[in-house]
Amino acid sequence: MGELAELEERVAVIDAYIEPIATRPVDLTDPDWTRKMQEGPRPLDEAGIRPEAETALRDVLSLYQEGDEGERAALRALLQRYHSFTWATTLPFEPTPRGFRQRLLEISVEDQGRDTRDMMVDLNGLCGDAHDAGVDIRPLLLEVAELSSQVDRYGMGSTRDILLRAAGRKPSGPW
Repeated sequence: MGELAELEERVAVIDAYIEPIATRPVDLTDPDWTRKMQEGPRPLDEAGIRPEAETALRDVLSLYQEGDEGERAALRALLQRYHSFTWATTLPFEPTPRGFRQRLLEISVEDQGRDTRDMMVDLNGLCGDAHDAGVDIRPLLLEVAELSSQVDRYGMGSTRDILLRAAGRKPSGPW
């Protein structure tokens, strides 16, 4: 079994553990629903699989940054298939260049997830936190943009274009 196939098997198992939590109904009529969500256990902790999920994500990011475009496209497709894994699994932000780059790689491999707007909100917050920590964000945005998809998935630009805009460089394309 190849590295990508083994990684997909691990992500699929983790996704299966998280899926019942990710798809559990939320009673929006309960006035305390937001407090309960915020105070409740994090999904990976509730499922008891945080170490396995974070290790799998680190392995995804490692293969993503070391692989060729075909491997990166396969990893993007893998995370599109396993929504619960992607929804629940992220690595903590370290306010360092390495930590910022790692989170940018997550954004890149998730390739806008299910909603470009959510990705852009996350990216803006991440850039603000990194900038406030003194990280020179522009070169890292440009570096990760080169690894990112050029497919405009939802009509708001490709992940590459969005990262280039965040770096202050005009993307290639219709704009």
